[in-house]
Amino acid sequence: MAQTTVAVLDYGSGNVRSAVRAVQRAGAEAVLTGDPVAAYEADGLLVPGVGAFEACMSGLTAAGGQRLIERRLIAGRPVLGICVGMQILFAEGIEHGVRTEGCAEWPGTVERLQAPVVPHMGWNTVEPPVGSLMFAGLESERFYFVHSYGVRRWELDGDTPLKKPQVTWTGYAQDRFVSAVEHGPLWATQFHPEKSADAGRRLLENWLATF
Repeated sequence: MAQTTVAVLDYGSGNVRSAVRAVQRAGAEAVLTGDPVAAYEADGLLVPGVGAFEACMSGLTAAGGQRLIERRLIAGRPVLGICVGMQILFAEGIEHGVRTEGCAEWPGTVERLQAPVVPHMGWNTVEPPVGSLMFAGLESERFYFVHSYGVRRWELDGDTPLKKPQVTWTGYAQDRFVSAVEHGPLWATQFHPEKSADAGRRLLENWLATF
């Protein structure tokens, strides 16, 4: 049987090498590519992201990544967004007063966390819904976060063509934000599985098991 392949999308985002190594540790073949054809044909697509929402969205658009994500989801092919790679899946991001349109796979706004200290950096717990595939066996684990912005309100109610989303939350100081979403073939995490040691590896294994 051929090994599962995951395309790690190279669009100038920054943490691609650690993402490649994490996919390999989880047991899949990782292909770092900016080629939309190769990225579409892979079994899974991982969309990383580090830095500003506007810069990541510009890089994704220039690389044809937004269309690539849409095509894969229409075909029911797995996509995983990480950190800003999750944020750009929402409708918009606001940073320093600048509003930037996202991929709009989900409604919602990425905005600055309301906490006395940002970035939110380090290990934190998550609050997954009952029956989560992403966090199966990981419900009490901690994951590694580095971010100053997040989605503080979930704005999609009810079922959608991709079936009902499962939303995971995390609390930080007096604030609360979306830390993961499972929505049919589209998964995303605000934290970094590739920096989350064994818990991150097991989460990626859970993702690969859905292929």
